[in-house]
Amino acid sequence: MTGGADGAEGTWSIGELAARAGVTVKTVRHYSDRGLLPEEGRSGGGHRRYGPGALVRLREIRSLRALGLGVPEVARALEGGAPLAEVVAGRLRDVARERVALAWREASLRLLAECDGAERASLLPLLGASALPPETDAVVRFWRRSLPVRLPRPLVARVLDEVVPVVPDEPSPDEVRAFARLGALVTDPRPGRSPAPPLPGERYRAAVLYEGLAEAYGLAGARARAGRPPAGPEALDCFVEAYARSLGAADSPAFRRRLAGLLAREETGVMARYWKLAAPLLAPHRPALGLLHHHLTRALPGSS
Repeated sequence: MTGGADGAEGTWSIGELAARAGVTVKTVRHYSDRGLLPEEGRSGGGHRRYGPGALVRLREIRSLRALGLGVPEVARALEGGAPLAEVVAGRLRDVARERVALAWREASLRLLAECDGAERASLLPLLGASALPPETDAVVRFWRRSLPVRLPRPLVARVLDEVVPVVPDEPSPDEVRAFARLGALVTDPRPGRSPAPPLPGERYRAAVLYEGLAEAYGLAGARARAGRPPAGPEALDCFVEAYARSLGAADSPAFRRRLAGLLAREETGVMARYWKLAAPLLAPHRPALGLLHHHLTRALPGSS
């Protein structure tokens, strides 16, 4: 028999299988050559013959391909190289990444459509230099350069968790702008674009400073969340004490004036620019440490 699967042989030629499945002969031959379609045997002339199992398998392949799975993934799933659920889960992760990338592309295009010509010209090179969605590796490296070398690793991890913004899955045009400019800032190699050096003095103890600042920022942040000025007396005393202990000094009016001078450079340096860009990206989750630091610094005597 050379006809349908209802006869004695119950097999189809490659053309008949293609017609039943609604695909081309080339498609059937491709999947058959990959070993994905079971053959029932060969005709007297040596041509492949297929049974109902091949039709079922071909429909499964078409369904998985329509969902975006590649032929190797389909083969792994259908030939037992990996459970179908595992292959589908992997594709789901791919789709999630694609959706985020598409959201960033859309927001970037909206930003370019909404801004004026001058800003558009300045943003184009920045957008072209960054991935979509952007990566924060350069921001992490920027902060690692700025932090003291001997700072304990757990403390470094805590700092990075507070100061590196999280990349949103669905950004606004403003967030695209901020991330683009932030990336340009932290990768700018020109002089004066590096973080400020550590505090002076042989007795300087970095871990003492950063542990104390964490406590001061906690107090200031609690006030900010309650709608109160961050630089309350308790938060300010804790802030000053952190610097005093780290430098082996005592808190006094003279030390506070000295500290105001030491911190003044941060108000106009690269860190000030960093926080201007990063603060809106952090604010939805928590008060940005840079803004708390700014309020505490401005509360010192002699600050302007």
